[in-house]
Amino acid sequence: MSFKSKLYNFFKLIIPSSYPELAVFVFFLITYGILGWYIALDYRIIFDDRIPWDAYFSFDNKAIVMTGGSFERHPLSYYFFNWIREIALFISDGKTNAVFRLTLAWFSNLAISLSILQVFKYLKNIIRLPNSISLLIILFFGIFSTNILLSFTPENFTYTFFLLTMYNYYVAIKIKKNKIIPAIPLALAGITIGGLTITNILKVFIPVFFEKDLFKSWKRFGNAVLRVSFTCLCFILLYLNRIDFKYKTIFSKTSEQYEKFSNVKTTPTWDMILSYFFGGNVLFSDFIIRNKHNMKGFYFKALLMDVYSSWIPYIFIAVLLILICWSYLRNFKNKLVQILMISFVVDIIVHCILKFGLHTSFIYGGHFVFVYPLSIGWLFYSYKSSPKILSFLTVVTGILFVYLVLNNYLRITEFFWFLHQYYQ
Repeated sequence: MSFKSKLYNFFKLIIPSSYPELAVFVFFLITYGILGWYIALDYRIIFDDRIPWDAYFSFDNKAIVMTGGSFERHPLSYYFFNWIREIALFISDGKTNAVFRLTLAWFSNLAISLSILQVFKYLKNIIRLPNSISLLIILFFGIFSTNILLSFTPENFTYTFFLLTMYNYYVAIKIKKNKIIPAIPLALAGITIGGLTITNILKVFIPVFFEKDLFKSWKRFGNAVLRVSFTCLCFILLYLNRIDFKYKTIFSKTSEQYEKFSNVKTTPTWDMILSYFFGGNVLFSDFIIRNKHNMKGFYFKALLMDVYSSWIPYIFIAVLLILICWSYLRNFKNKLVQILMISFVVDIIVHCILKFGLHTSFIYGGHFVFVYPLSIGWLFYSYKSSPKILSFLTVVTGILFVYLVLNNYLRITEFFWFLHQYYQ
């Protein structure tokens, strides 16, 4: 295949290639764009030189934009955010003003709109759902709290979200055609996805284990080992170069970060798992305001999510998890479903079992929340010949969608009240 053909296929992969795809992309680009435009121009919460971190929901906007984040968790994001920052500064004439904030917000908007497009492409082209069902699921997905927040937030999660959705769609195409994942795309996925958040590099390798006849042919298995080894070698060399080959700092910093982000005992573990990990990335909970300071005499207000205070959100999350588990059991022999769920298990282990960042896991949705709509899509597909169950699933999803819209709209108005009070 020529370079021109490869370039064409790449752009066909990430941009709209049909009218329904274009409509979905433009709809979310405009909707999120209006939200980000208003927040960036009227408020200073997206980026403020005085606020180092945690202004809203523990997002480290300034730290991420200026440095890419800590090297032990985000090994190569320093390089990525360098050009994001420089482009934003170029557009804003070197000032971190409203134009600077707006540029950052539109970069985030573009990434999240493209992420939603990737999920829609997966529903439409891989699962092959009717447009009506795909649109219902994608609208439901578009109202998730993760999508709303990341659509204007310059963070690692924002771009990891796009890379993971794109990679899963690309992998699905390859697996469905019984093709292997070539060495170069695998290495690029490892460097970009793992470079932004190191734990996600495991998800890059999971699809390799589901390639056709991998364990039935020594040649195929050896080829897979070489591709994975090549990816690991590239990633390790770039990582070590990033820290000037001072590899011992990786272990000390990682241990320090684990202690910092895993020893929170103020809330029962089960409630953090339901309210923050499974729920907070979909359904906004109650908000709480905290007093913060930047260690240099500047005090500011920070907004965080609390656990759910009503039984209804718990029912909502329980129903959503039942649908996902139902889909997994129903499609257990489906390779693509296994890839999605095993990737999801990686996050469950990191946050729910190891408890890393569990108390703020509502910000990690970009790593896994796309599994929800895709799992629901596979559930619809598995009952394509059962009209009654399809009707039941449509009604349930519709009810969840209506409640999600009402709840998240109410919480967003509370978020704007917070902005109006403290960040004009």
